[in-house]
Amino acid sequence: MKETTLVIMAAGIGSRFGGGIKQLEPVGPGGEIIMDYSIYDAMQAGFDQIIFIIRKDLEKDFKEVIGNRIEKVAKVAYAYQELENLPEGFKLPEGRKKPWGTGHAVLSVKGLVNGPFMVINADDYYGKEGYKRIHDYMVNEMDETGDKYDLCMGGFMLENTLSENGGVTRGVCSLDEAGYLTKVTETYDIRLEDGVLKAADVNGNPVPVSAGCHASMNMWGLPASFLNALEEDFPKFLSQIKEGDVKSEYLLPEIINQKVREGKATVKVLETPDKWFGVTYKEDKPMVVDSLKELIAKGVYPEKLYEA
Repeated sequence: MKETTLVIMAAGIGSRFGGGIKQLEPVGPGGEIIMDYSIYDAMQAGFDQIIFIIRKDLEKDFKEVIGNRIEKVAKVAYAYQELENLPEGFKLPEGRKKPWGTGHAVLSVKGLVNGPFMVINADDYYGKEGYKRIHDYMVNEMDETGDKYDLCMGGFMLENTLSENGGVTRGVCSLDEAGYLTKVTETYDIRLEDGVLKAADVNGNPVPVSAGCHASMNMWGLPASFLNALEEDFPKFLSQIKEGDVKSEYLLPEIINQKVREGKATVKVLETPDKWFGVTYKEDKPMVVDSLKELIAKGVYPEKLYEA
């Protein structure tokens, strides 16, 4: 049986804990945060290990908030995303404060995974089905020896990923007839107004979207070998940054998009019917709390996720 790992990208949670950090907002009846439910669902689906990607300066606080608790119920490891963690020959540009992006974050787990792994955001609730489908695909179908990288992703229905409190940015997916990803288009300010779904491109121009199309929510299933691709391409990304640019990011969806275009990767889109939710806006929190109460009432989750 392949060892499967859940990788949670949490390095961007900020330098101060408590009020204002959306990933650490308590949303469950016992003070649970969204990550608690993600980990619970992953363990139920059969994942063997949890890796938190954090910053070294947050380690003590992070462990107090969630890490120490999870270590009692699961195998846990930590990877560290640091601005200074650059390939030989590169140095941190003056004035750079922004993290290098999700591709750089995932690269930090190289050496810690021994099999396929799943990547998620720390502050997104994905529902149970995506974990099951990605885990099963990685264990039973993923080809780790072929000449193309065999990837998969959770494909959410766009209408299930909206916020009632403002527009959201989503990776809108195009699929071929066999259910494989052909393109992800970053789409902005997606919102439902008077029953009509509206969206814009990067320049603010209206673009058509349909409620039934798929959206990528950074829920990826990757073979361990894909870390080699991230490592090989990172120096190329760094060498193309223009002087004075302190914001460009090495983003996982863009890297995957590029590999698909080049014919070096395939991405099976595993449709999930679950409704995403998260604290995109401060006003989203009551909806998240109510949604979890409803799921607990239906028996989807126990009142207490983990025994003390």
